[in-house]
Amino acid sequence: MGLQRRLGLWQATALNAIDMVGIGPFIVMSSVMAAMQGPHCVLAWIAGALLATADAMVWAELGAAFPYAGGSYAYLRQLYGPNRWGQLMSFLFIWQTVFQSSFVVASGAIGFTNYVQYLVPLYNVWQRKAVALVVVVLIASALYRRIEVIGRVSLVLAVVVIGTLGWVIVAGIVGGDWTFLAQLPAEFRLDGLSEAMQSSVYAILGYYNVCHLGAEVRKPERTIPQSMFASIAIVASLYVAMQLAVLSVVPWQQARPDQFIASIVIERVFGPKAAAIATVLVLVVALSSLYSVVLGYSRIPYAAAVDGNFFRVFARLHPRKHFPHISLIAIAVLSALVVILFDGLRIVVASILTLRIIVQFVGQAVGLLLFHAQGQGKTFPFRMWLYPIPAVVAIGIWLWLFASRPAQAIVNGVVVLCAGIVTYVVVARRNRWFPFEHLSRSSLRRQE
Repeated sequence: MGLQRRLGLWQATALNAIDMVGIGPFIVMSSVMAAMQGPHCVLAWIAGALLATADAMVWAELGAAFPYAGGSYAYLRQLYGPNRWGQLMSFLFIWQTVFQSSFVVASGAIGFTNYVQYLVPLYNVWQRKAVALVVVVLIASALYRRIEVIGRVSLVLAVVVIGTLGWVIVAGIVGGDWTFLAQLPAEFRLDGLSEAMQSSVYAILGYYNVCHLGAEVRKPERTIPQSMFASIAIVASLYVAMQLAVLSVVPWQQARPDQFIASIVIERVFGPKAAAIATVLVLVVALSSLYSVVLGYSRIPYAAAVDGNFFRVFARLHPRKHFPHISLIAIAVLSALVVILFDGLRIVVASILTLRIIVQFVGQAVGLLLFHAQGQGKTFPFRMWLYPIPAVVAIGIWLWLFASRPAQAIVNGVVVLCAGIVTYVVVARRNRWFPFEHLSRSSLRRQE
């Protein structure tokens, strides 16, 4: 028995929302304030939401047309041709996913550990690593069950996520000083926007999580687009409201990168006991996000293995619960290694977006435009509004963000991409994939 379509619109939207929120805004909101140096820092969240909406148009077309497990892996193969350039692009996507997924999960676990220190001091690096490792194991264990159970749990976790953001917003309404709003019209400048968007985009990513679960979604031609746009609207509105609430309690002049901003806001308005409760809720939010992230990523190596383009062991489903358990275990192990090998959150977060922009975000947007230019896609069940403007806007902003990344992050991304190309050439030559499909085994032996 294969994957089963059990996720409806509410469950898909909840999975997207908890993937998007996570601990991201609670960690990076103070960094956004510090980067923009003014109350107009709310622009970084609005710009991030506009990018997500434009990019979601691309995802919506592809998700509705190709509702398969694996998301971008399946899309790149379809767009560029499964036996031609699509084979290279999909391989590179899996390659970068092997690295990037472990960094994403590790960043959430490390962020969780950083917030734990508001409640319990962790005096050395190995104590912090131990807590992060426990988080990785806990998430993998929680996902070791049927997809319909996960769907129901996601709705409960989404309530916790939205409730925690809502509490911070209420704190600003109850105890904030909103006179800063008078400064906004004069402060709409773009100083530090690229740096701030590195953080805001990191916090808003995940609106496409349902696409990784395409083979498990009911009525995907409607559920996938609707769940993405709904989750972006909900989460972006909450982010903007939360940023304004934070500014009403913590002036931007007091902002420092990586502050416990939610705990500080609640403490100033409701006191230290309430702040402790808020911190616990933030930790629950972090676990909720990792829960959703690992769920989506575990389906990507599975989809590639089913197609014969990755190690076959990853194609195995659990004999009773029917989910890709080998893939889940592998991601958990890799995430644990990242936690062990890297110190601090900064270097982990800095590499995440860089690894994804070229192959995944830009690659599939360009591929979709080429697909339509060739006269294909006329029967897609969903077509983006104002085609092709959203796709072109998304490509432009993604490339701008890539060029704005720290130099070391760009180097990391380029090195991973080049290593993936070299690996593909070796594997493709051995397996007679594109562009070596016409070589005979005897000619390969002579070349060797």
